[in-house]
Amino acid sequence: MKADLLIHSAAQLCVIPPHNGGPQRGTRLGDLGIVEDGAVACADGRVVAVGPTEQVRADWWAPVEIDASGKVVCPGFVDPHTHVVWAGGRAGEFVERIREGDLCGTKVADEVRAIVRTTRAAPLAQLVAETRSRLDRMLAHGTTTAEVKTGYGLSLVDEMKILEAIAILEVTHPITLVPTFLGAYVVPEEFLEDPDGYVDQVIEMLPLVACPGEAREGPCLTRTLRVPFCDVLCDEGGFTADQARRVLERARDLGMHLKVHADRFRPWGGTRLAVEMGAVSADHLASAPPEDIRRIGASDTVAVLLPATSFGLALHRYAPARAILEAGGVLALGTNCNATTSWCESMPLVIALACRYLQLTPEQALVAATLNGAYAIGMGGEVGSLQVGWAADIVILDLPDVQHLGYRFGANPVQQVIKRGRVVVG
Repeated sequence: MKADLLIHSAAQLCVIPPHNGGPQRGTRLGDLGIVEDGAVACADGRVVAVGPTEQVRADWWAPVEIDASGKVVCPGFVDPHTHVVWAGGRAGEFVERIREGDLCGTKVADEVRAIVRTTRAAPLAQLVAETRSRLDRMLAHGTTTAEVKTGYGLSLVDEMKILEAIAILEVTHPITLVPTFLGAYVVPEEFLEDPDGYVDQVIEMLPLVACPGEAREGPCLTRTLRVPFCDVLCDEGGFTADQARRVLERARDLGMHLKVHADRFRPWGGTRLAVEMGAVSADHLASAPPEDIRRIGASDTVAVLLPATSFGLALHRYAPARAILEAGGVLALGTNCNATTSWCESMPLVIALACRYLQLTPEQALVAATLNGAYAIGMGGEVGSLQVGWAADIVILDLPDVQHLGYRFGANPVQQVIKRGRVVVG
């Protein structure tokens, strides 16, 4: 039978199968479904065959073949937590914090507000161009699907501008983008004396974000992008659990799925809130108390861990990944690519950090960066695995063994990236 693309002779082909029709969870995390001397055939953007090279090549041929001898082949990385749309940067402030001995984040909310100022001032074309360059680097490092949050606008018109940028990039960039509304990121400067008033404003924004086709006035008239998720920063520097609950309840009423930035710097009640409200994910969790780790372990809420954030802030506190797995939880990894704490575009680096600071094995980290990341953004069953019928989003790593993915760091191991069955890098 004819395929469009056939990748063959991989030293290790990592299928990364779902478990019981869902993510891999608990101590079973790390099942790669490795096929040695493996091959995968792709047609119409989908995986149509996977197995030993001899078997696949006996049944399929393709006008384009890639010899992956001595290489690792795996699904494209799925990054379930980014803030990749912004304008400007904070390198000067980073250096200042080093000089002051204050890399640990006491001024993070102020720096977010500073990026809000530059993002508000940037025209749409500039915002798209700056974001595109970051997405290009993410793609070169193997990311084929990424969640993208708003939050650097913090007003209706500016949040809509960010969503417009995401809509443009969604149809012009190879990476599949999944938008999340994060109007409740921090309190903007104009509401510092009235944070509850800003929460009211975010709640007023939600119908225009969630239901753009039903809007009768305002900037939504030009935007048809579906925004499936609503996120809230429930942590020091953000919003209280009560404020966050108000936003999330309204978003849920509008049919949006929920996410929570939870307990990054302090035990703030965000992890518990995420579980109580049935959020798809709770992210960060570096300061989540043990009883809330047990709660998330017993739930279907995905714990999205972001070790590059702790690294970026020179913190010695990382999320308790082992405890989450021992509690039976679902664990995913993301870059948290943003302008203030984690300008990181490399999922391979995140995997290396997770092996060292979260004490995950390379196998566990790879599943967390692919299959489980997909379930954290509502893309389970579509991306993150090389199962027949799933999207042909594939990465070829110039590594002899998966264990090298966690062992090495600082260089890009990605040799080629295939998106929907088409080579887009390499």
